[in-house]
Amino acid sequence: MPYFMQMGETPRTRHTRFRRPDGVLYREELMGEEGFVSDSSLLYHRETPTDVVAVDAVEGARPSLAANFPLKPRHLRPHELTGKGDLVRDRHVLLGNDDVVMTYSVADEPSPLYRNAIGDELVYIEAGSGRLESVFGTLEVGKGDYVIVPTATTHRWVPADGDALHAVVFEASGHVRPPKRFLSEAGQFLENAPYCEMDLRRPEGPLLAEGTDVEVLVRNRDGVTRYVHATHPFDVVGWFGCLYPYAFNIADFSPVTGSLHRPPPVHQTFEGPGFVICSFVPRLFDYHPDAVPVPPFHANVDSDEVLFYADGSFMSRKGTGIGQGSVSLHPAGFIHGPHPGSIEAALGARRTEETAVMLDTYRPLRLGTAAMDCEDPAYLSSWRVRR
Repeated sequence: MPYFMQMGETPRTRHTRFRRPDGVLYREELMGEEGFVSDSSLLYHRETPTDVVAVDAVEGARPSLAANFPLKPRHLRPHELTGKGDLVRDRHVLLGNDDVVMTYSVADEPSPLYRNAIGDELVYIEAGSGRLESVFGTLEVGKGDYVIVPTATTHRWVPADGDALHAVVFEASGHVRPPKRFLSEAGQFLENAPYCEMDLRRPEGPLLAEGTDVEVLVRNRDGVTRYVHATHPFDVVGWFGCLYPYAFNIADFSPVTGSLHRPPPVHQTFEGPGFVICSFVPRLFDYHPDAVPVPPFHANVDSDEVLFYADGSFMSRKGTGIGQGSVSLHPAGFIHGPHPGSIEAALGARRTEETAVMLDTYRPLRLGTAAMDCEDPAYLSSWRVRR
């Protein structure tokens, strides 16, 4: 995170004696990235966070991903996937590689306590409302929110009563951050960035819970492990630092427009190891008198391109079956662009009302089993020009 936060009860400075009302020292935990030479936070626990009374492996590892071969564009309809559950254990794996895994989930019940020890998670809330509870406090979330959960943060997802969280989850192999070009040397958002610190929502708290023999699921590269902690991990009375979960709503992204078509990097919102996330939001179209508002046919020769169509109408995909909730995969090596009739229909249009989240990866994406279950097999033929 680009700026400092302090919450709850903390000592005057780090690594000093800080006692509970009964005189016992609070247990200080340093949570830091990249070998403690990057962002970190200090958390103060009532009890010892390492007091684990049992540990065992959780069966049911994810199936392997299948190659996108023969090389084809794909249209996925994750709304067709059946089954609800929680936002941790019930994720439908759509696409992935060694850098990032994209899943879809509809959660109508609270998740177990969870830590992803592989990398950060970026969760896009398509619909519904609820909250993220963590050792850092409580973060209310709703439609259009990007939620960044730092690596190894103990947390759980709680849908609002009578509601369900519909979410796309990007599981990274490292850390997800605002693009470096948006930030000053000191980490402040620059004036040319499409969002700033004022647009970010931070946790509220502290969040304190009681309990003994509390289970926490931990994912690492070998699978999922179940720890049983002697006391509840939500016992942090205060913390300070620059590492914590936060939310940013896609409606607060300020789009960059121009007289002629602007390439996708102007829509970039986050970056992770081997991938970027971009936001397409309602905006003015190109205003040159002879502008063609839709993108040209293009070949992103170094990336696979994925779009999650979150809301609105998608003019360049008209007539393809793509609609709200669709996912398109246009792999490197496949030339793609507007569908037949889209270019002419766009001439003279003044603005677009679409909202979409784009994932671009620098290594090929493979297909999860859920992708096979919700694929539209006719998508390849949607570019055919019928004369």
